[in-house]
Amino acid sequence: MLFRMYVRWIEKKGFKTEIIDFQAGDEAGIKSVTFTAEGENAYGYLKTEKGVHRLVRISPFNANAKRHTSFASVFVYPELDNEIVIDIDDKDIRVDVFRASGAGGQHVNKTSSAIRITHIPTGIVAQCQQEKSQHRNKELAMKVLKARLHQLEKQKQEDEIQKIHENKDEIAWGSQIRSYVLHPYQMVKDHRINLETGNVANILDGSLDPFIEGVLLAGKY
Repeated sequence: MLFRMYVRWIEKKGFKTEIIDFQAGDEAGIKSVTFTAEGENAYGYLKTEKGVHRLVRISPFNANAKRHTSFASVFVYPELDNEIVIDIDDKDIRVDVFRASGAGGQHVNKTSSAIRITHIPTGIVAQCQQEKSQHRNKELAMKVLKARLHQLEKQKQEDEIQKIHENKDEIAWGSQIRSYVLHPYQMVKDHRINLETGNVANILDGSLDPFIEGVLLAGKY
């Protein structure tokens, strides 16, 4: 039901979607499904859906037609580009030229050919004094600087994924962000902003914008 709801919402937005992984339930339904949503601000919208969703209904699998409460967990991840491109703007670096020196204070050469490059936004420093050519030393120092900035960006990506993992809520009573009640009355309620509606069919058919926009405006995601 949740999967269908999100696919309908994606279609209403004119976004694209693709199923990455699908595991059917043991008896019926879906055990888990992973899919993409591609479109302008797709992650910005859907990040509000991350959390536990609670469903209350008459179980179609119960012979006594008893009311049943179930939970499903929704995780939303941004798509990270594995290819990290490092562009260094000239205004973001400071280049210092100095005279290279060897052991004992003796000069490796008599000209100022050693290069120290400081990346001002991050404070990362790279320097090279191995070559006699100032141009060559600058070239090598820039390579080192780009490598260190690349590692910094990679670490940022890993930290972002780790932060998302750490924020996963336990799939249990009391941790839900939204409830979908189909019996004994009909109501969908977002517990973060206390927004509710009795038009359950409309919500399950993908009309999620009031909830998504409300959560975004309230900063509750």
